[in-house]
Amino acid sequence: MGLLFAFCSVLLVSAAQLLLRWAMMQLPPIGQAGHFISVVLSGPLPAMALLGGLLAYVLSMLFWLLALKRMPLSRAYPLLSLSYLLVWTAALWLPGLNETFLWGKLGGGALILSGLLLIFWPQQKAR
Repeated sequence: MGLLFAFCSVLLVSAAQLLLRWAMMQLPPIGQAGHFISVVLSGPLPAMALLGGLLAYVLSMLFWLLALKRMPLSRAYPLLSLSYLLVWTAALWLPGLNETFLWGKLGGGALILSGLLLIFWPQQKAR
C-alpha cells in the first residue's frame, strides 16, 4: 500500500509542476505584484491552474506522508525521481510548455530509471 501512496504522490507532484509552469507562463510577471494579484483574483484560467497546482502539491504531500508511514525511506525517496521523468516527458508533448528535447536529458532519464531498477530489484535473502 505504501508503494501505491508513493506513486500517487509522484503523479500529483508532477501534475502540480506542469500546472504551475503553464500558469506562470500565462500570468503577468510576479514582480509586478499588484497586477499579478489582480489577475489571479479575477479568476481566469491561468489563475485556476495556479490554484490547482498548489492544491495538487498539498494532496501530494498528504500521499507522501502516508507512503512514508508504510515504507522505508530508502525505498520511498528514490521514487521521487520519477517525477522528473514524468514532468519532462509531459512537457515535451503538452502544447504551450515549450520544452525542448535534448539527448543529454534522455540519457539522464535512462540513468534515473537504471538507478530505480537497482534499488527495487528483488534481492535474494542471505543464507
